[in-house]
Amino acid sequence: MDSIQLKCFISVARTLSFSEAARRNYVSQSTVSRYIRDLEKEFGVKLFERSRREVELTNEGKLLLPYIQDVIDTLNKATSVVSQLNNGRGGRLRLAYDAASVDFPVKCLKRFTKSYPDIAVDMVRLSGSDITSALSSSEFDFFFMLRDMLPDNDNLNSEITSKDKLSLLVPSDYEVKGNSVDGVSLKNSKFVLLSESESPILYMEIMDIFRTFHFSPDSVTEYDDARSVFMAVSSGMGISILPSQLIGGYSNPSVKSLDFKGIETDLTYVLAWRKDNSNPAAHLFLNTVKRDSKAEDEDEYVI
Repeated sequence: MDSIQLKCFISVARTLSFSEAARRNYVSQSTVSRYIRDLEKEFGVKLFERSRREVELTNEGKLLLPYIQDVIDTLNKATSVVSQLNNGRGGRLRLAYDAASVDFPVKCLKRFTKSYPDIAVDMVRLSGSDITSALSSSEFDFFFMLRDMLPDNDNLNSEITSKDKLSLLVPSDYEVKGNSVDGVSLKNSKFVLLSESESPILYMEIMDIFRTFHFSPDSVTEYDDARSVFMAVSSGMGISILPSQLIGGYSNPSVKSLDFKGIETDLTYVLAWRKDNSNPAAHLFLNTVKRDSKAEDEDEYVI
């Protein structure tokens, strides 16, 4: 067995999808199937129950998963240490971020890469469920995420990085008096939202807005990425609710943002990391973020 086989097993176990595992590991679906068959032959047990519509871990697969995860985690640590020893100041940093995080990660990375140009940085956007799963492993050094997604885990450290609010995203020709809206004007609107699976906390906050305004939308279309939401709103397919920083990150003259009247839509973001992280590059990143953030407006960035 080799590491790519083990990584494919982990991907299938997490997603319960051979096609998604293939996409994440940049191989074909048939290759993933072959890797799983090879592992099943080597271990002498069936790891997955498969049908045309469903994939499920067997009891043997569930038992094996944490051990394979430990093997990959150890291999990643070894690779990182050897790389840093070989490259001197260099190394590798792996960052994960959720669909709602844009502005502060960009500011952090801009400062960090300027100070440490020899350190390679991998960035991966994860859905809400994937972040929850990844937090329990050492696959990533840091996570940029909404605070309410952070689990109660003694093995994690976290710091508040920034504050934001939810705003209404509408086409540029959307007719409204002023720069804010109330619930009455939204009741008959079609909505285009980030899916619940992509950002469950964000989705929950949006549902709270609907409840506060005492209505439930008649039409809601969901997408798994913010770019699709922007395209849909730009095309007049509906309106959306997104974090202001995320809206600001997409420069698009065909849309505009509006505030909500009479309600609080505050969001809080955090940087999270495992306490047992021994990656030297991770310590440099954390020190850079803490040091440089002191120069930011304390009302906007707190760490």
